[in-house]
Amino acid sequence: MLRYKADIRSLVFMFITAGSLVLLWQYGNNMSTPLWIFCYAVQLLMAVIVSTIVHNHQHLPMWTVKWLNIFTDNFLTVFYGFPVFAWIPTHNSNHHVHVNKEPDYTKTYMVSEKNNLLTLLTYPSISGMKQQGAVGKYLLGLYNDDRRKFYTHLLQIISLIAWIVIALVVDWKKAVVYVIIPQQLSLFTVLVFNYIQHIHADEESEFNHSRNITGKVLNFLLLNNGLHTVHHLSPGVHWSKLREKHDKIAHKIDPRLNEENFAWYLFRVYILGLFSHSFQTENMRMERKQNLSSTSSN
Repeated sequence: MLRYKADIRSLVFMFITAGSLVLLWQYGNNMSTPLWIFCYAVQLLMAVIVSTIVHNHQHLPMWTVKWLNIFTDNFLTVFYGFPVFAWIPTHNSNHHVHVNKEPDYTKTYMVSEKNNLLTLLTYPSISGMKQQGAVGKYLLGLYNDDRRKFYTHLLQIISLIAWIVIALVVDWKKAVVYVIIPQQLSLFTVLVFNYIQHIHADEESEFNHSRNITGKVLNFLLLNNGLHTVHHLSPGVHWSKLREKHDKIAHKIDPRLNEENFAWYLFRVYILGLFSHSFQTENMRMERKQNLSSTSSN
């Protein structure tokens, strides 16, 4: 029933996600102990990982059985914090078609060409708001054209609302800490990842349209979501196959877009970059535009 055995890792992560919530809800009353800090850190890490599972599952559903995919959609929805069908109009049918070009709802330069701490932190909210119209239009279209699929997606909305309301009624303080904050982190970080993967890359290039985080530990946890160039070249390929495909084309990607250490990238660009331009990323998109301008003027 599982389409790829590699998704046993996804299932383990999903089990840990649910288990950490149950554990913290039952026994997490003392928020000052080292054990609570460790367990909550695990829960927040799982919230980040859930966003990558959502991404992978929307590209290639985990199961060969329809009802299991529907169940997984709803499970992921309540931990992700937003109905996962929203990825279809905003990501699958838009971002992967335009890849950071002008019609892309998630294009990284919609407000500024800069790449700094301010643009990084404000991008998720701006991009998230930009996508809402597409989600509503998609759902309305399904209501008119595919009522069965509409109700399947509606179940995700109902599940999410019920999950949050019940949690708030049972214990609103725990609901905020153990349900709502992890959900918001999941939603925030997935947009941060998109920003980092495309900012200052060249959206017109075949191989330089995305930044890759190549570290093996990070990609083990994030299910190869750091290997972004090859994902755009083969969006239907299962995540477990991306490392092999990335290695075959890595030499074609500008070295500035292959980062081994994600933590060092974040510190270098968004902290050290505040003090020295030499630590900031080079805008390959603007380089292309300037080269075209120089060529045309000559």
